[in-house]
Amino acid sequence: MHRVIAIAVAGASLAGCSSFSLDSFKSAPPLVKVALESEPPGADATTSLGPGCKTPCAIDVPAPDAGFSVTFAMARFQPVTIPVQVIRNPGDYTSPPTTITDPSPVFAELQPAAPPAKVRKPMRPKKPKPAKAAAASAVAPAPAQPATR
Repeated sequence: MHRVIAIAVAGASLAGCSSFSLDSFKSAPPLVKVALESEPPGADATTSLGPGCKTPCAIDVPAPDAGFSVTFAMARFQPVTIPVQVIRNPGDYTSPPTTITDPSPVFAELQPAAPPAKVRKPMRPKKPKPAKAAAASAVAPAPAQPATR
C-alpha cells in the first residue's frame, strides 16, 4: 500500500513539470558597457532600459534586440535624448560573438534653458480728475455781453 502512494505522489509531482520548456536553458542577453558623457559634466543620464548614472560614467545594460535611448537632464539646461543602436556580430570559428553600441561613447551637449520671461506688472489706471474743477467751470457765470442799442 505504501508503494502505491509513493508512486502516485511521484507521478503527481512529475505532472507539475508539464510546463517545462527549453527557455530556461537560454542564456540571459549579454550585458553591454555603455559610456555616457555630457558637456557640461554632471548631468543625470537615464537609459530607456532603466539604468542611469551621473556623467561622466559607464553602465552595464542588457543588450536589447532593438536600439534604446539615453536622456540627459540637468537643472537650467534643456534635456537631450540620444538614440543608441545595438550592433551584434555573431562571430565565427575564430572569434567570439560581440555586441557593441553606436555611438560609443554616448555624448550629449546640453544647451542652457531660456531664462523665464519677465512678468510685467500691470499698469494702474489713471485716477480721474477731481470733480471740483469740473463743477467750478460749469457754475461760473457767462461773461456779460455789452448791450447794443
